[in-house]
Amino acid sequence: MADSIPVLHAAVGIMTPLLFAATGGLFTELSGALNIALEGQLLLGAFAAVTVTHFSGSIAAGILAGILASMLLASLVAFLSFNLKANVFIAALAANLFAPGITTVLSHKIFSTRGIAAFDGFPKLKTLSVDILERIPVAGELFMNHIVYVYCSWLLLFIAWLALYKTPFGFHLRSCELHSRALKSLGIKSGRCRFIAFLISGFCCGIGGSMLTISLGAFVPNIPAGRGWIALVVIFLGNRRPLGLLAAALLFGLAESFSNYAQGIFNVPADFILAIPYVFTLAGMIGISVYTKRRNRVMQEKNIEGL
Repeated sequence: MADSIPVLHAAVGIMTPLLFAATGGLFTELSGALNIALEGQLLLGAFAAVTVTHFSGSIAAGILAGILASMLLASLVAFLSFNLKANVFIAALAANLFAPGITTVLSHKIFSTRGIAAFDGFPKLKTLSVDILERIPVAGELFMNHIVYVYCSWLLLFIAWLALYKTPFGFHLRSCELHSRALKSLGIKSGRCRFIAFLISGFCCGIGGSMLTISLGAFVPNIPAGRGWIALVVIFLGNRRPLGLLAAALLFGLAESFSNYAQGIFNVPADFILAIPYVFTLAGMIGISVYTKRRNRVMQEKNIEGL
């Protein structure tokens, strides 16, 4: 058990950007207009956060800049989709292609490099110890001594649950997909609810992206490394529920943590070990597809029996 603690502890930290992105994506998914631009939003948020933190010396200012940059990209996708009636998936895909290009250009203009931009004297994030968690055997070792982002991701997920299932806005948002006519009869525009959902996804991805660069103290091109895409799998693997998101994100965090841990233990090619998280992603997508088909078939059979 002691040997597994470092792997599990690292998994809790690794899953945090995934959890931020998936939490934001959950809002758009439940509105009936899934935002696949999470990858681009993470990247743009990461670049803006590290740039502003570097020049201002303030982590808070950097996080705010990351949030604003990510929300700007999300609002652009929403505007194209809901105001100009563009296909939401094509608009989001364009955003994912735009983000790497604009960050590379800006990195070259600002830092004179198209590669890694590392910064000396960059503010450091401190780890936190929560007294209540320290008293819990085993679990305390897993969930204490993390940076503040980790605890904020859990708090944000809880707030998301409250907003989605305990407020009128959440009820309206979840009604957009199947009951848009009923909402319209009440004077509520489903397009407005979806636009807000996209802004929320930008807010969450901005925080998640800022974690990637601020915790590293450097900007690396394509630093999300597919986390935005994996977050989409987390949403469906978690059955589009906040608690399911937490479990699915932890699963992928464990996969990546194990791949990092295994590189120094198993005598196998490093490329194979580094592919473990993506193998989990592929397996998750296949599992979701099989589960969905079986569930639909069972529902059809029940409907036929009811007739």
